[in-house]
Amino acid sequence: MKTEIVDVSPTRKELKIEIEPAEVRAEYERVSNRYASAATVPGFRPGRAPVSIVRQRYKNEIRNEVMQNLVPQAISDAITESELHVIGEPELHLDNSAGLNQIGQEPLSVHAHVEVMPDVELGQYRGLELSRSVRPVTDEMVEELIEELRESTSSLDAIEDRGAAAGDRVTVDFVGKYLQPPEAEDIKAEDVDVDLDGEGVLSNFTENLTGTRADDVRTFTVKYPEDFSSKGLAGKEIEYTATVTAVRRKVVPEVDDEWAQSLGEEVETVGALREKLRRDMETGARAESDRRLRDEAMSKLIAAHQFEVPPTLVESQSRHLLETYVRELFQRGIDPRRQDMNWENLRGMIEAQAADDLRGSILLEQIAGAENIEPTDEEIEQEIEALAAMSKQPIAQVRAALTKQGGERSIADRLRHRQALELIVENANVKDEEWREEELLDESDELANEMPAQVETTVRETTATGDTIDARSNAASASDEQQ
Repeated sequence: MKTEIVDVSPTRKELKIEIEPAEVRAEYERVSNRYASAATVPGFRPGRAPVSIVRQRYKNEIRNEVMQNLVPQAISDAITESELHVIGEPELHLDNSAGLNQIGQEPLSVHAHVEVMPDVELGQYRGLELSRSVRPVTDEMVEELIEELRESTSSLDAIEDRGAAAGDRVTVDFVGKYLQPPEAEDIKAEDVDVDLDGEGVLSNFTENLTGTRADDVRTFTVKYPEDFSSKGLAGKEIEYTATVTAVRRKVVPEVDDEWAQSLGEEVETVGALREKLRRDMETGARAESDRRLRDEAMSKLIAAHQFEVPPTLVESQSRHLLETYVRELFQRGIDPRRQDMNWENLRGMIEAQAADDLRGSILLEQIAGAENIEPTDEEIEQEIEALAAMSKQPIAQVRAALTKQGGERSIADRLRHRQALELIVENANVKDEEWREEELLDESDELANEMPAQVETTVRETTATGDTIDARSNAASASDEQQ
């Protein structure tokens, strides 16, 4: 067998293979004889027909089997001999049919295109210039967290001695009738929670539901602006009939020792609670600082090593990122199919991110090899124990599942990459800087730029407190369901 390798690109090779006539003839004889031993041919007993007749009757079947037996093995042998690290399945092409049509007289010529991992020449990865800053924890931040805890432990008490007022939560069943355009179907939504004067709640809802009690019915009209965030409501005029099913007020607990003890933070006093919250926030701030430091190290490493990534891997990673992104949207209560999203732009952003993710993974693997980094059995076991604790499953069950799916190798790879990144950070020139509050704003802007505007708007419209949905986003959702 003759083999020639042609470099098509850094991640694509062409294998040109010639299978010698004698090898083709031998396989042709073997397959023909096997067919002849079992073939049923009119005029002959089963397995007794001459080979020449069997070859004529089963010509295509025999030649196809010869191809299937010879070509994949030839390509596999060529890949092994060439020490290529192939990704995915080869693309096969038959160059000459004479090798089959004239068995034993002409070589069988084929070529295959394969994707391979690129050869990466490692540049500098020690001595990177990095900066680190840790957000200080202030008294105001501790008090804000105390207030958040109060809000999260608040209760809702039914109001029976007065009508709904600002700050109360009114639960209603809505029926919305389109006035413009009149042909649209009605909007129907049940058990909608409206926080009067709440953030994002349209003033029409607050004004018309103020003073209501359970079983009251209010009818009012809302004219939505042309630039309203929900396409289903923008520019529409709708007459709502709201039936009040409940009026409740939020009761926020007092900050006292009894409340502090009820939080499950293993503290006895409010003072001890504040100290614990501060320690936890400081630990979190240091962890966040370390994360940003690692991100900066990876960004600089990738920027200094731009190389082509195998398209098959980019496609697979892009699909994974997109599925994760869409799943997170659904978890937030957002149906991306109903958003005004530029999927082409989103796909481009995700593909760019996927390529960088893969570059980072390839670089960390190269660095791990150069530095002889290999996780120990003890480290792998600790990682498995951590996974079991996180998933709240027995260690033996997690280990068995990983062994069955080849997950231990994946854990070892992840640990090796993590240790390679730790080596980069440990050997970097890290400059400690004062915290700038703008760093948070910069990160928020970066995230906002990565998220399509309509999706970002919808995220803001959906509150983060369980089933509480303000009147604007709920009506938008109900409207979209009718379309």
